[in-house]
Amino acid sequence: MRIGHVALYCEDLERMRKFFGDYFNARSNDMYRNRRTGLRTYFLSFDGCGTSLELMSRPGMSGGDPSAARIGFTHVSFAVGSRDAVDALTARLAADGYAVADGPRVTGDGYYESCVVGPESILLEITV
Repeated sequence: MRIGHVALYCEDLERMRKFFGDYFNARSNDMYRNRRTGLRTYFLSFDGCGTSLELMSRPGMSGGDPSAARIGFTHVSFAVGSRDAVDALTARLAADGYAVADGPRVTGDGYYESCVVGPESILLEITV
């Protein structure tokens, strides 16, 4: 068994698609539109990974603070292969104006990671 995909509602679908393409080398399919509901989606795929990320948007969505502690999914983690890659991507995101919430560091349970606040306040964990 494996996770097929994870979905993320967002306000600015094109900005999010560009972000994941630019920083995580995501490849996007063509936009799907449901004319009845207004739903628009992209599926993003990543090299070496069978799991995809679905970006979704529709009229009338209400936002909250996705970085706040709450019940439910809290972040998406991307394994980039090495400590140097964690450091480099974290530094690139910081240089481009994204807030580094934590790290890079070795966690208490032995992971090397950083946590960056991406567009629309989504939390992204970058690990080895």
